[in-house]
Order: sequence, then C-alpha cells, then structure tokens
Amino acid sequence: MDFQNLEVVKNEINHRFELEVNGFIAFVDYKERGSVITLIHTEAPAELQGTGAARALVEKTLQYLEENHFTLIPLCPFVFAYIRKNPEWKRIVNESFRKFD
Repeated sequence: MDFQNLEVVKNEINHRFELEVNGFIAFVDYKERGSVITLIHTEAPAELQGTGAARALVEKTLQYLEENHFTLIPLCPFVFAYIRKNPEWKRIVNESFRKFD
C-alpha cells in the first residue's frame, strides 16, 4: 500500500494525529505541553492491520513533530519500538526521556 501522498492531520479536538487510508482512520493519541508532545497510544482499525498504515502514521507524525519544532516523549510502545528500529529519530526525543540509554 502506498502512503506517500497521504498527510497526517493533527486533530486538536480529539488530541490525536490521524492518517486516513481508504476511508479508515489510524491514529496516535497525544498530550501537548508547550513544545513537548507525548505520544501515548497508536491504533489502526482492523481493516488496516497488516498494511503498514500504523508504521506510516508514526513516520509521518514524527516528520510533523520535527518540522514544527516539537520534541517527543514516546510513551506509546509502538512508537518506542519504531524509534528503537530507526534510531535516527532519537534526534527529536526530549532530553528528559532516558529509556533509550
């Protein structure tokens, strides 16, 4: 599945980043405090499981955070695992988060 042309949306009302794929929405819940965003929980509907939608969502969310000068606290296990596999993203992890050390 190609996610290249899809944009992540920061839904400030529901406090989640969303990626709509074929009419279904994958999302990651967040909390925002100043320039720090804590990603809490990633979820993709059953219709998108196994398609890479959740991975694409996390990738696009991290790009959004970097482009908008946020730092990240990755409490969501899926996001944490993604960053562990892609350590270049540690560059946006907030210095107070030391669990990668």
